[in-house]
Formats: sequence, C-alpha cells, structure tokens
Amino acid sequence: MDYRKYVAEKLNIEGVDMGEIASSVVVPPDKAMGDYALPCFKFAKIMRRSPVAIAEQLAASFTPDGVLESCEAVNGYLNFRINRLGLIKETLSKVLSEGEKYGSSERGKGKTVCIDYSSINVAKPFHIGHLSTTVIGGALYRLFKFAGYNAVGINHLGDYGTQFGKLIYAYKAWGDKKAVEEGGVKELTRLYVRYHKESEENKSMDDEARRYFKLIEEGDKECNELFNWFKEITLKEVEKIYEELDISFDSYAGESFYNDKMQPVIDELERKGLLKESEGAKIVDLSDYDMPPCLILRSDGASLYATRDLAAACYRKDTYDFDKCLYVVAYQQNLHFRQIYKVLELMGKDWAKDLVHVAYGMVSLLDENGNQVAMSTRNGTVVLLEDVLKKCHSKSLEVIESKNPDLEDKETIAKQVGTGAVIFAALSNSKIKDIAFSYDKILNFDGETGPYVQYTAARIKSVLRKGGIGGSYEGYEPNEDEYQLASAISTFGEVVNSAIDKLEPFYVTRFALEISSLFNKFYFDNKIIGEEEKTRNFRLDLCRATLVAISNALTLLGIKIPERM
Repeated sequence: MDYRKYVAEKLNIEGVDMGEIASSVVVPPDKAMGDYALPCFKFAKIMRRSPVAIAEQLAASFTPDGVLESCEAVNGYLNFRINRLGLIKETLSKVLSEGEKYGSSERGKGKTVCIDYSSINVAKPFHIGHLSTTVIGGALYRLFKFAGYNAVGINHLGDYGTQFGKLIYAYKAWGDKKAVEEGGVKELTRLYVRYHKESEENKSMDDEARRYFKLIEEGDKECNELFNWFKEITLKEVEKIYEELDISFDSYAGESFYNDKMQPVIDELERKGLLKESEGAKIVDLSDYDMPPCLILRSDGASLYATRDLAAACYRKDTYDFDKCLYVVAYQQNLHFRQIYKVLELMGKDWAKDLVHVAYGMVSLLDENGNQVAMSTRNGTVVLLEDVLKKCHSKSLEVIESKNPDLEDKETIAKQVGTGAVIFAALSNSKIKDIAFSYDKILNFDGETGPYVQYTAARIKSVLRKGGIGGSYEGYEPNEDEYQLASAISTFGEVVNSAIDKLEPFYVTRFALEISSLFNKFYFDNKIIGEEEKTRNFRLDLCRATLVAISNALTLLGIKIPERM
C-alpha cells in the first residue's frame, strides 16, 4: 500500500492538493514517534492557522481504521501509526504473489531513458578506474527497466583520437601479430607505454602518429584494418568482465561512429552564429555563462570530445527520442558536460534540459600497508579490474575453505562472492564519494558488505530447505522483530523509486543491508523450525518474503546469490 497516498486521501485537507500532502508525508527519524508523520507548517498560509492548531484540528477529526490505527498531534506534526497486523499480512501476500517482480512498477511505461556508461577505451586496459561507471550505469539500467522504462544502455567507446595513430606507429615499429593475438590488450598496452617512453627522446614520432590517425579518418585500408583489429581484441576481452559483472549494452556506438555526424552540427552552429574563431580554432563563447569557451575545432581542423558529444546527443535524440539521457562519467568532467548542455541549449534544443551528468567519485586501491596504489596508462602502472576480481575470488575461496571446507562447488561460490563484494563495495555509498578499496574490508562476512548480504540469503535458503512448505497461520500475532522486518520489506518499492529519482543505486545496497541486519536479529532471537505449527508457518513465510526482497535488491545491483555458503 502507498501509505503516503492513503494519508492524503484520508485527511483530504481543503484547499491543498492531495499530491502535495502525500509528498509531504515523511518517515520519522525515531520509530517511537510513529510510522509516518505529516508536518503541517506549509499549510499554515493556506489555512490561516498555526501549524500546531492545524495538527490538533486534523487529529481531532481523525477516525482510526484497519490501515491507520492512530493519529497524534505533536508540535505541529501529525504522527500516524499503521495497523501492524494489516501491514504484515498485506506485505507477505504481495511479496509472495509477485516474487521477482516485487518492487517493480509501470511508472516509466512509454518513456525512454538512454544511459551512457562504462565507455572503455579501445586498446587500453579495463582497469579499476572503470569500475564505478560500469556498475553504477549497470544498476541504473536495471532499475529503470524494473520501473517499466525503455532503457537503452550505451557503451560510448573511446575509439577515436591520436592515441590510435600512436598505437599504429608502435605496432608497425615494434609489434608482432602473434604476440598481440596471444597477449591481447596487455600487449597493446606494452606497445603504447613503449611509444611514450621513446617519443620523449624522438618528438618526430608524434608527427607520424598524427599522420597515421589522419589516415584512419580518411579511410586508409591498412590503418583501418589495424584499428578495427585492436577494437575486436579489446571488446573480446572486456566482454568476459561484463559478463561477470552482469553488464549489458544495447549500443556500442563509440566516438568513431560520429565521424560523419559531426559536420551537420558544426554547420548548424555556424548558421546560428554561435561558432567563433579564436587563435585559428573554432569555439562557442560561453563567457556570459561563467564558463570558458567550448572548443569545437582545433586550429588544424581536428574535432574534439565536445564535437563528438554534441553529435552523439543529437543522434540519440533523433534515434531514441529519449525522455532522459544520462551520462555516467566521473565528476572531473563536470565542466565539459555543463558546456555541452549549454551549447545545445543555445542551439535551440529544448531537450537539452533532459541531459543529466551522473557524476561519481574516484576509485583507488589500497595496498597491504593502506597506501593508495598510483595508476597511469602511459607509464603502464594501472590496476586491472580483471586482476582485482581474480584476487577477490582467491581470497573468498580462502575464507570459505576456513569456514566451510566441505562446501560443494567452492570455486563457483567463491567467484560469486568475490565479484559480489567488488560490486557491492562500489555501490555501497553515495556515488559522488571517492572509494578506496581494501580487500579485507570488502570481503568481511560480518560487516556492511556484499558477502554479509549473500550469506544472509544463503542462510534463509538453508532454513527454507529444512522448514518445508508451511501452511496457515491465521490468528497469529507477530512480535516486534517480525513487524520491523516486514515493515522494512514493505518499503522496497519506495526504495527503488528513490534510487531512480536520485540516480543513486546505493539506496538499494542500504536496503539490502537493513533487511539482512533485521533478518539476522529475528533469526537469532526467534526459533523457526522447532516452533508450534502456526508460528512456524508464519515465520517460514516471513523468511520467503525476506529472501525475495534480498534477491530482488541484489539482482538490481548485478550480484548473484549462492545456494549455500
């Protein structure tokens, strides 16, 4: 039940829109105050009375029913207590009947949202710095689909620029086909690193690299064959990681895709008098908006990120007619996106307001001494995401072997736990916060981690295997532990909506942790299998509902649940 809407309908305050009342209803910070509260301060002007008087008047006219059993006026607030038995019955019925659809909705029906995420660089390693954009974008993609939207996942590949000219130079100078086929992206990275070291002594190499990239743009057969080969090698390798992280895309249209789509945008900027010349380059002046100029073409006529992003935004609107287009990109690009959105607005694109930069913090890895590991692709000192996942799998296996050495299929479970730990850690706080990974911390089975939630779900599965089907529990009176757990489960739909509205997947990780914590308190304080029939039946259904809630939450995050742990 939507309790906020129910409160609004029941109160029906004259002169105040029901939607406004519903949106004003909050959950009190202390449960002792009630289950829901309505601050009456914003109604004072409309009703021409003090908030305290309004609250007292509404409380006096309130009639308890099977949904809301009490209403109390306290210092300008209306505090409501819901009918606990009614909430529990409704929650269990809804969760168990809807199963994997529990928490979903049709709020996005008929609406399209494009999500640009991961956006790896071709011929460069998939390192830990790509983790946040990949898992945040993946979670948002699933969340929007879960809410009925037509979600379009876009991997805007970094497959354009002079770095490919550098790589072709390096391959032609020192490369070997067999070595690249066997070494893949690692071998391409080795060549790229060597190029940068050698070019420090031989600056003419950069001229050659620019020439090779120009040949790619002009359609040179040999250069494009090499370029496409590098791209195939990259995608083949990263697809394994995407599969492990449960990440998928509907489009791999990268920067090079817009090579023939930039000129119409440049022409339009010219026609509308927005393109200015500055020191030989072409810019859009944004000084009136407290921003530096947006560089569209270099003095040599070469395009830039901004040129391609403008073309990409126009293409996506024409192709998908999106209601929202999200860019899951690090916060360092804040200015870039502000410039892009402003240029599109100046071009008269009224849909520029629907472009959203989903900024996130930086990811780093801590070594065994707690020091941050420095990373640089040019220097060859990146931390590969593949290596991080493998290490987490290995450490998970060590923990499992120490806690449950006889567990079947330990390797598969260790992989699920290790990968889940990495994803959960990346999504466990607000996306804008920087993340520093510590293997011991994220793999703690007793902390606020993915393994803790997975272990809770596996524990519930064990209880249900032993407990059987269950049956009727008519007349059973739930205790406080049971009410708190059922009450938290009932909020999942609200949690999903909040995660979508705020573009914050961590609402879902927090929900999974809260449910796991409440379940474990219930589990340790209450017998299940050995109780009398009515109590056992109710508690088994509560276990089933808890498992559905945790499973749905983890699925939205891209995390698998082992059968046993």
